[in-house]
Amino acid sequence: MSREPKDPLLAYVESFFRDYLQRLQGASTHTVRAYRDTLRLLFIYLANTKGCAVADLQISDLRVDAIAAFLTQLESVRANTVVTRNCRRAAIRSFCKHLIRVDLPHAEQYQRILALPAKKSRQPLATYLEAEEVHAIIDQPDRHTALGQRDHGLLLFLYNTGARISEALAVRCADLHLTPPRQVRLHGKGRKDRLCPLWPETTQALQCLPAVRNNTPGNFIFVNRQGEPLTRDGVAYLLRKYVTAAIPTAPTLQRRKITPHVLRHSCAVALLQSGVDITVIRDYLGHASVATTSRYLTTNLQMKRAALEAFWERAGITPVNATPWKPSPDLLTFLASL
Repeated sequence: MSREPKDPLLAYVESFFRDYLQRLQGASTHTVRAYRDTLRLLFIYLANTKGCAVADLQISDLRVDAIAAFLTQLESVRANTVVTRNCRRAAIRSFCKHLIRVDLPHAEQYQRILALPAKKSRQPLATYLEAEEVHAIIDQPDRHTALGQRDHGLLLFLYNTGARISEALAVRCADLHLTPPRQVRLHGKGRKDRLCPLWPETTQALQCLPAVRNNTPGNFIFVNRQGEPLTRDGVAYLLRKYVTAAIPTAPTLQRRKITPHVLRHSCAVALLQSGVDITVIRDYLGHASVATTSRYLTTNLQMKRAALEAFWERAGITPVNATPWKPSPDLLTFLASL
């Protein structure tokens, strides 16, 4: 008795991760993990909806209505933000593009999924810290200890370079150039590298790290007690600890959610306030588009407006609404006669 051919969904998922994403698209480890998590959530949702095991799902279960319902429940049930919902959608779109390559007979089915629109969202203003607040945090680690030296160097590095936390934790000794011109090579999104200058104080702090002192090119520079690279969660914990310790020095830090990415925002705004051109900041931060960097320009203008309005309120000043200029009829008559 002949067995029915096994549905190729599993084979398509395997080729998506092993062939398409890494070999053809050059996706980073972070991207691969994010896409893996999305498909895992999707397949569990589809299986629960169908009342079967994930292993029993078939290509035919990837219907546009099911995908649309999955994206909706991300917000309604899992309380995901619109940004997260759109990121999940992007992962599914990438998978469908791969399916069109390997399963042309069902291309129309996948094209319907690709047509699902992204959801528009109002991007909140970037949270950032003033220079005094950042330095209050950076000064907290005890530099008389090895771990304190590491934490001080890490915090200073994040503020100096504006690096994403994943970029900072991926830095190895071979990426550092600690003699003039002092700089570091960061490995950014989409496998795009960029060079960032290092301040003298950052260089001095990095030279205290054991991995840098030993000068082993392949070693990560920010490691734990076991010599393994720090994790994102580990850095987030350390930052929360030092923010709490800095509150007596900088009370404005109280009740604020400070993440490693806030140090990246703070670097960007500091560059902007120093008069650095926005296209230079784009390259400094590794943004693909200047439109992303423009977010900091909006944030800076909003903060200036808020500060000015607060000053007016304290000073008891009521700003006068200026009347828009209008040309006089005589002027219009003159211009019309030309």
